[in-house]
Amino acid sequence: MFFVFIAIFILVPVIELNVLIRVGESLGSWTTVGLVFFTAIVGVSLVRSQGISTLMQVQQKLARGEAPGQEIVEGMMLALAGLLLLIPGFVTDAFGLLLLTPITRTPLAGFLYKRMQLKAAANGGFQGGFQGGFRPGAGSPFGQDPFNRDSQNPQGGDTFDGDFEHKQEPNEHKVEYKEDNKDEKR
Repeated sequence: MFFVFIAIFILVPVIELNVLIRVGESLGSWTTVGLVFFTAIVGVSLVRSQGISTLMQVQQKLARGEAPGQEIVEGMMLALAGLLLLIPGFVTDAFGLLLLTPITRTPLAGFLYKRMQLKAAANGGFQGGFQGGFRPGAGSPFGQDPFNRDSQNPQGGDTFDGDFEHKQEPNEHKVEYKEDNKDEKR
């Protein structure tokens, strides 16, 4: 995996420079620089609008009591698309646009989400799972609901009420402040 990252960090800049030089030779250097800035600006605005759309889908799924797993994966893909579109170059812009377009992003996010689910299931995942879902009143997936008054004492035992008083230890020093009466001296 380490070598994959090294290859990406070495190969991607080399490929980007090669493509930028070729495009610069064809269109001119200032046109190429303008295109790089244009793709960055348009890409960021598209990431923003797609991100808002994905956030709305997450909220709708949460309101229905469903887990928004695929939408969260799509949100991560949108963040990666934004990063790729901000990196100067046409190759990273092409990959960023592929991640940005819902036609390619949604199936890829579905595939990645299913793969993550299978990997989590193979590794044990959440031991108890989320049997209650995300709907209100479904209870906590981690056991008892700490905010439910009835579940505070599940064994049905006695509850003791008491008061306490903080006593000063002999080694604690009490700080006294003396007031300076300037009015009496006049």
